[in-house]
Amino acid sequence: MKSKALLFLLATLLPSITYASNIKDGSMLPGVTVTNKGELVLKGSDISYQSWRSTKLTGKMRIVFAIAGRSAAKELNAPLVAAISAAKFPEDKYQTTTIINQDDAIWGTGSFVKSATEDSKRQYPWSSIVLDSKGIVQKTWDLKKESSAVFVLDQSGKVLFAHEGKLSPSEIKQVINLVQSNL
Repeated sequence: MKSKALLFLLATLLPSITYASNIKDGSMLPGVTVTNKGELVLKGSDISYQSWRSTKLTGKMRIVFAIAGRSAAKELNAPLVAAISAAKFPEDKYQTTTIINQDDAIWGTGSFVKSATEDSKRQYPWSSIVLDSKGIVQKTWDLKKESSAVFVLDQSGKVLFAHEGKLSPSEIKQVINLVQSNL
């Protein structure tokens, strides 16, 4: 009797455990809140942190980067970052959101990841940057460690494109075209 109850419990939990790894076009990103660190807020040259929720990913077209706190992960999709800059999307209709997983940094480099994240916010003050010191987004969305994920979201937060790892040149073009056609 107990084994049947345990089996039933595991079967009901399995879909919620595996859902995030199956983020598909047309779906919504699983809800998540980052309270340890969170979204960087720039006032003058000072940085503070505020709680961030994935429900904030509505209202504008967005490209969301969820990356490990490693330079190798950041470099995976540097060509897409360059293409976004070149596209000059209107700030009133488009937002880049970058979520950095400080928990997935090379041992002993967490303070460097934090400092580099704060420097990025100062360099790109219009961007939404989230420092996730506990890796809650990576865990909730079931993303690969030591990697980079890219999501294109419409104004309602619906996923139009999802990819983990390095994008090909044709995928970069697809991402830019998706944003342009949905502005």
